[in-house]
This record gives sequence, C-alpha cells and structure tokens, in this order.
Amino acid sequence: MINLYAVNYTLFETIIGLIAIFLFLSPIIRAYFIGQTLADALEKSFPSMKKGSATGDKTINNQPFTIAKLFQSVPKVPFRTLTYVTYSDTTLTLDYYRSSVTGKRPCVIVIHGGAWAIGDSKQLPELNNHLARVGYHCAAINYRLAPKWQFPAPIEDTTAALNYLRKNADELDIDTNNFVLLGRSAGGQIALLTAYTIRQLGIKGVVDFYGPADMIRGYTIPTNPLVINSRKVLVQYLGGDYHQIPDKYAASSPIEFVNQQSVPTLILHGSTDGLVASAQSRRLSTKLHQNDVSQYLLELSWATHGFDYHLNGPSGQLSTFAIERFLFAVTNDH
Repeated sequence: MINLYAVNYTLFETIIGLIAIFLFLSPIIRAYFIGQTLADALEKSFPSMKKGSATGDKTINNQPFTIAKLFQSVPKVPFRTLTYVTYSDTTLTLDYYRSSVTGKRPCVIVIHGGAWAIGDSKQLPELNNHLARVGYHCAAINYRLAPKWQFPAPIEDTTAALNYLRKNADELDIDTNNFVLLGRSAGGQIALLTAYTIRQLGIKGVVDFYGPADMIRGYTIPTNPLVINSRKVLVQYLGGDYHQIPDKYAASSPIEFVNQQSVPTLILHGSTDGLVASAQSRRLSTKLHQNDVSQYLLELSWATHGFDYHLNGPSGQLSTFAIERFLFAVTNDH
C-alpha cells in the first residue's frame, strides 16, 4: 500500500529543493545576461570612456561576470591609518590603501554606511583592496556619527579629508586633479552631497551605492517600520522631523543640488532594497539626465541592501566592473 504521507513529504522536499536551486541560480543567470551589455551601456553613458583604450589597459577588468570568480577571494592590501583632522572633542582617522601602480594616481575616498550612527572605515574593505591592486589609492574615512554629531558634520569631515589628502599629496602620491567619492547607504548621501556642493577640490565623479538622495521623500514615505524606523534615523541625523526643520531636510538632499555642473555619477541599487527604496536612485538618475549630467544607474532586480558584501558574487562582480570602468572614464577625462 502506498504511503501517501511519505509521497507528499517527498514531493514537498523536491519542490523546496527546486526553489532553492532557482533562488541560487537566478542571480547568476541574470548577472550573465546583464554582463553581455554592461560595457556598451557604460560607454554610452560616459562618452569619455573610449572602449578601445579601456580594453587595452592591463589594469582594467574586461569581464563583467564570470562563474569562476564566484569562488575566488580578494587578496588583501596593507593600509596605513592616518589622522586627518582633530577637533576640540574628537579626532578622525582614515585608512589609506596605496595603489600598486607607482606614480601620482587618482584617489577614491570611501565613506561607510550605518544610518549615520554606526559603522567605521573597516566596513567592506574588499573593494578598497581591489581598487588599490588595479591602480587607485583608496582612503576609507571615519566621520562623526549621530546623534552626538548631526548634519552637516559628515560633510565637513569629508571636506576635511579631501583637504588633508591634497595637503599631503606628494607624500601619498595622489593626483590632486583626480578624486572620486564613493559611499554606501548613509555614506552615499554624504558622498553625493559633498560631490554636488564642493567644487574646488578636484572631485571628478561620485559613486553612490544604494544611498538616500532625497531626504524629504525619505521622511514623507518612510521605510517599513518592521525593517527600520527610518523617520527616527533621520531625526537623529538632522535634529528634528521634517515639519520642524524642512529647510534642513532640503539642505541635506543631494537631489536638490543637481545642476548642469554636477559631476559624473554612477548609481548602484537593488530593486528589492528594504532599507533605502530604489525609487530614490531612479529619481536621482532622472534629474541628472534632465540636467545633461553623465550618469548611469545599475539597478539589479534581485539585489537588496548591501548587495556588494560578497565582492565576487553576481552583484559584486557587476558593480565592481561598473566602478572600474567609471573610474577609468572620469579620471582620464582631461
């Protein structure tokens, strides 16, 4: 006699197994197809990127995605911790990853995430290691955190880091005409706002990983409170709710400062992000396009917040490829 319970349980296990395989393979398959057109899309968005020159540069990765890379680790690069500014109540440091390519080189300033309240310069160091190995200095900075310090403290700190790196450029072998800001999440807001408002410090571009570009929208359309109390986060960072200090919400919104002089921008976001809505990045991309600013939005349909945690995963490979091409374009556009 057939045991229907056993049959049904076996069928259930099979279905669950197939779903698990699909969830594992789906991002890999989709990453492969995105990779087929990504180089051309980036070249179209950043005309200064001459495809022939990029593919001929030995430091440039010409494969957006490979399965073999999924199982590779990222070699570590030594770094120095340097004090870049001293205030009356605190001292801030940065981790400096020197480029493996000698001579004056561009510098990427990396700004960590953490809802403006937590995190430090040691967050997700794999990209810093990788970029240093392919020819870019990386300066991963610490900045003053909320609620003790509020906006615009992180913008002031990022500017102080730029000033420090410019002042010590000879010792650090930095090309002072070629700075690029890169921020994740809250750090994306800091990177974008600094890049769009500070114009005299050799900033050639900005990379935004899933950052909030519109603080007003972030307050009026909050994140699911079961995920994060986004209004509380904004109040701690800005010092009040939107109805109390609307001008401060506008002043902290990078999207408000986009104009035709804005620097080229690379935006990276996952469609399933539960912390910062991908609509933030789409709106920023649209405004940049309306102002004829070179920009590209790489939106990954399967990805969520922090999708670059595994640098050689499907999302990490695609985003790293885009960053390398972007850096090549903006730091060679003289």
